Amino acid sequence: MDTQDTPPPLDRIDQAILDVLRVDGRITFEKLSSLVHLTPRPCLERVRKLERRGVIRGYGAIIDPHKVAPGLSLLVLVALSNQRGRVAQKAFEAAMRACPQVHECHLISGHFDYSLQLYCRDMEHYRVLSESWMNTEALHIDKLVAHPHLAVVKSSAGTVDG
Repeated sequence: MDTQDTPPPLDRIDQAILDVLRVDGRITFEKLSSLVHLTPRPCLERVRKLERRGVIRGYGAIIDPHKVAPGLSLLVLVALSNQRGRVAQKAFEAAMRACPQVHECHLISGHFDYSLQLYCRDMEHYRVLSESWMNTEALHIDKLVAHPHLAVVKSSAGTVDG
């Protein structure tokens, strides 16, 4: 990769903009500009530039799934069998993208291949879902380890559960 392909590094003002937007994506440009010590027009231009560069990929609402419907949040670690390599990865990733209970799926290093953030109605719902995955040979799952979430200590929005 040559230097022409490398995007310029973010300066302290860009970092400050990102820090504010991480917590409040609905902030007005007037308020944002005052927090990062810019006038509104240059602040807007910087935000648009960060969007064009793909640094800011989008905006959304942070939904509390327990307020929508009671249920169970789980961190699930998944190890695939080693025999199939990339074929197993593609099949597994496609299944996770299609599964509405999977809120996040990350390829990780270490003893496991993936970490999942799941949301299920209850433990029985998780049991049925995980058994169906384990019984689907095309997924090549060797092991699943589930860890139910007990409380939110910190989230990407900086919220704390007291």
